[in-house]
Amino acid sequence: MKQSQAKLLVVDDQPINIQTLHEIFKDDYQVFMATSGPQALAICQHDTPDLVILDIDMPGMGGFEVCAQLQADAVLKQVPVIFLTAHRDIDHETQGLALGAADFIAKPVNPAVVRARVKTHLLFKQQADQLRKLTFLDGLTGIYNRRYFDHQLAVEMARARRIQQPLGLVMIDIDHFKCMNNRYGHLAGDDCLRLVASTLNASLNRPADVLARFGGEEFVCMLPETDLAGAMAIAQLMEQQVRALGIPNEDAQTNPCVTLSLGVAVMAGDVAEDAASLLGRADAQLYEAKRTGRARVCGEVGGEVGSGALLKR
Repeated sequence: MKQSQAKLLVVDDQPINIQTLHEIFKDDYQVFMATSGPQALAICQHDTPDLVILDIDMPGMGGFEVCAQLQADAVLKQVPVIFLTAHRDIDHETQGLALGAADFIAKPVNPAVVRARVKTHLLFKQQADQLRKLTFLDGLTGIYNRRYFDHQLAVEMARARRIQQPLGLVMIDIDHFKCMNNRYGHLAGDDCLRLVASTLNASLNRPADVLARFGGEEFVCMLPETDLAGAMAIAQLMEQQVRALGIPNEDAQTNPCVTLSLGVAVMAGDVAEDAASLLGRADAQLYEAKRTGRARVCGEVGGEVGSGALLKR
């Protein structure tokens, strides 16, 4: 994490305190500002910060309540919180640490001290993020594994409902993969999986898009804020780019090279749906792609069926 890329959220009801902290950090980080607890939570939900500097004493929703709500969120609980306080008593510090705070800084702030502490906690977060990422990677292909996907799908479905935006899902299966293993051996099959995974991943152009190995020769792709047209476009691109690799699969019934079947489903942002239902709809479209000849894309959202044409997001 380069300093200039890290996002700090400064929360304080006093504009002079916000201005002071903005001056301290503006040259090194992206600095976001909030003057109330509800505003801070709204900013966090929309664009997750890397660290929050949070005043304890604010009218209405105080810092302790904001911290408790951050800790209750599966994603935001990973964001370190540094409390700003004019209090010197041990009870405040004990309460804040019990809520999950990373540190305390006394007012008025010392610029050198606050810089050093923020830098230290951002480094700790970066290291923790890297360790978590390692547990979420598939050992063979290097992309995300099913465990990470299941976790992130729940997060993105909740976010899609909150911001009233669609969420696209693409189920992907390598056609006649068993034929490849039988003809060329499992080492060649592993090479094929790695190459297909890297090609699929290269088809994505936004950090929020997630590709994971779902199991065996099956992959899944999650596309936040993407409607049917956009998801179909990405799926079509994936199918075309993998086909263009020309990986031999001479015993396959439909094509002498490796191809994909893909099923697309989209959850509308204003529809209550669970993960099993969305996955089931995408899987049904994958089955339809296989039933109708493989090496193709089928998709639907709310009864609207799509196929074939390359569309732009």
